[in-house]
Amino acid sequence: MTPETQNEAKPIYAGFWKRLVAYIIDLLLLLPLMFFIGMALAITDEAVARVVGVLLAWPYFALCESSTWQGTVGKKVLGLRVIDLNGNPILFGTASVRFFSKFISGLIFGIGYFMAGFTEKKQALHDKIAGCLVVSKQ
Repeated sequence: MTPETQNEAKPIYAGFWKRLVAYIIDLLLLLPLMFFIGMALAITDEAVARVVGVLLAWPYFALCESSTWQGTVGKKVLGLRVIDLNGNPILFGTASVRFFSKFISGLIFGIGYFMAGFTEKKQALHDKIAGCLVVSKQ
């Protein structure tokens, strides 16, 4: 081991439960906004409401995760950040792939989300698809 690698801190991967709490915080912020926009637009069709919800959630998650914060409000509160496999911040496109891949993670009883609890680097399926990691700030 070289002196340079001895000083490099290994990332602390964020597990399932910490990520779930961050997501709940984000939902608590987004749901009232989605509700009021839905009421203002008089949306009564469930399919239209889901599309509007996605159109509001996507920029929130993608912009926050590709910003200097490297995470949403929920992740920021819990000291988490989203990075690529090399430890670099992710771009908006990668954050968008990660967001839309969450729909795949939710298929088959949400097993893609639960993967964060038992994979080596605590990656959920959408993290693997987008080439991302969720780590604790050191």
